[in-house]
Amino acid sequence: MSSDTHADPSLTRRVEVTTWYLEMLQQSELRAVECSRADVRVECAAIPSPELSRFLYSAVGGHWYWLDRLSWDYARWLDHLDRAAVETLILYASGTPAGYIELEAQADDNIEVAYFGLLPTFTGQRLGGYLLSEGVAHVWAKGALRVWVHTCNLDGPTALANYQARGFRVYDQRTQWQELPMISPGPWPGAAAPPPSV
Repeated sequence: MSSDTHADPSLTRRVEVTTWYLEMLQQSELRAVECSRADVRVECAAIPSPELSRFLYSAVGGHWYWLDRLSWDYARWLDHLDRAAVETLILYASGTPAGYIELEAQADDNIEVAYFGLLPTFTGQRLGGYLLSEGVAHVWAKGALRVWVHTCNLDGPTALANYQARGFRVYDQRTQWQELPMISPGPWPGAAAPPPSV
């Protein structure tokens, strides 16, 4: 049992976290990218499924310190997902879930990209830009007046650049100190870390 995959969860460290807030104010600002792979598709998860959403949340975000929802029980997941304001679009590659984007409608036709990312196996294949393009185009088509997202330096190393490449612009930046586990929890003990970005 190696110490790097099974660190004591009670051990924490203080980390300086910078968060960027980005927005897109017009549909014309979206710089969409296409995907030429015939085995790739994006579908809306029309049936609220806590099991599926919990899997995607931990599989995509486990290495990036996505901690907020790890303690949610089934009922809380279902309450969250079973609202008209929340939509989950899933990217599939050869029938396998490869990533997702969770969108949440807010006041004044603002739409938040609440969660977005790929499973580690599918990073580095130019799928993230395609999934983000599809998700943002989806909400513009439904009448959004503003699309916004936040990301931080704990997220994947290309997260901020991907949002900016798709047309999002930074409108605020904040830095604060946070207490975090010594290592990110990962999707489950022993799961491999994502491959390094190229």
